[in-house]
Amino acid sequence: MSPSLPALRAGLIRGRIELRQMLTTPQDLWNTVLPSLIFVVVLFFTRGSALPGADIALGSRTLPSLVGMTVVSTGVMTMAMSLTIEREDGTLLRAKAVPSGMVGYLVGKIVLVAAMTLVNILIFLVPSVFVLDGLVIGSVSGWLTLSWVLVLGMVAILPLGAILGAMMTNPRTASGALMLPLIGLVAISGIFYPITGYPEWLQTLAHVFPVYWLGLGMRSAMLPDSMAAAESAGSWQHLETFGVLGAWAVAGLIVAPIVLRRMARRESGSSVAARRERVLQRAI
Repeated sequence: MSPSLPALRAGLIRGRIELRQMLTTPQDLWNTVLPSLIFVVVLFFTRGSALPGADIALGSRTLPSLVGMTVVSTGVMTMAMSLTIEREDGTLLRAKAVPSGMVGYLVGKIVLVAAMTLVNILIFLVPSVFVLDGLVIGSVSGWLTLSWVLVLGMVAILPLGAILGAMMTNPRTASGALMLPLIGLVAISGIFYPITGYPEWLQTLAHVFPVYWLGLGMRSAMLPDSMAAAESAGSWQHLETFGVLGAWAVAGLIVAPIVLRRMARRESGSSVAARRERVLQRAI
């Protein structure tokens, strides 16, 4: 039997256990779903506000952006912070000591973060379908588009979060170091404001990263075809969306294991003890 199969099963079990622990711990559950509950309130109060020059509610235009941003923020921040924290407390060192343990660990984290992302999205997506006007997500093509964009988007984003988490060494500074660039990337990627209002060089930069294409795919799944005119190419560009997200997914799946293996090789009992000693000194 291939050693990767037991590691895969162990990772799936690990992810299920961590997910159940998160869902049954009130504080963890509250911290996880709070942003989505805030989104529900925002969408409710913007359901009657129309976009200037468009026959669609502001909340309907915002919904796809919130879905895309949830995939990006949860996939990058949660994955990266988990790796950083568990590297410091010795969890990664224990995983390294088990045969194919890093594979199982990574699979478990992917299962956990992907499930957290879906839970967060469903919290505000399900009521929005019934409350907001102008959405076309109720159609079969809309659900199919939403499904493949969501799956491919998570496959493209989650390895990126793992790579960034493996590069961070201090969980107390990692959040700020990741959050500011992530906010800037979201800002230029048309998540909340069409990039057609930006300079051409900034539009070109936005097209390089998966965030823009994830948001574009979400808008194509939920909004009527008439809204495609507001996009930079005047169309939904499904083929380009599949190509760019697929390229990022392939690159991430190739690079992430390499980065994680290199990080694991540098882990030792002495390095974990040294980090704990520094934490205790700062606490004193």
